[in-house]
Amino acid sequence: MGNAKSSAMSKEILEDLKLSTKFSENELSQWYENFQKQCPSGRITPEEFQKIYERFFPDSDAAAYAQHVFRSFDTNDDGTLDFKEYIIALHMTSTGKTERKLEWAFSLFDVDKNGYITKSEVAEICQAIFKLIPKDEQENLPAEENTPEKRADKLWSFFNKKDNERLAEGEFIQGVLDNDGAIHLIQYEPKK
Repeated sequence: MGNAKSSAMSKEILEDLKLSTKFSENELSQWYENFQKQCPSGRITPEEFQKIYERFFPDSDAAAYAQHVFRSFDTNDDGTLDFKEYIIALHMTSTGKTERKLEWAFSLFDVDKNGYITKSEVAEICQAIFKLIPKDEQENLPAEENTPEKRADKLWSFFNKKDNERLAEGEFIQGVLDNDGAIHLIQYEPKK
């Protein structure tokens, strides 16, 4: 009988990932092997994902942001990430084109997954992003960006929307592309 669960990635998933990412077959196979070691169940839970995120942001509170990122990657809404969702997420956030990254950023900000972003959703994500910024870096932020509320207001102003209006994906992407100051408000890159 033995173990019915195969440790090799299916050809179908491999071919699909080769088409939808820029990763080689060798890279995908190595990541799959590591994924299987780290997640023998074949799935990442929100708690495991949060622990991974906390390693990237050891001087910050990454919990809220990790929850939002997880939600945006869990494309089938089953409460876990499988290998395919994980690799596509990795591709979009690390090697994807700017427009693909902005499509993902839109899904991050679309907290209720209704296809639109509201100012309150922008405020919620800005709050989570702000918690990623270590306290000593927060003190050096420009006055118009030194609180989550100010960052949300500044970002929302780039879209020329009233507080009670909503924003579609195309408007979000164009608003970020058209405003040099917008991109750093929708993400946090730790200083090396």
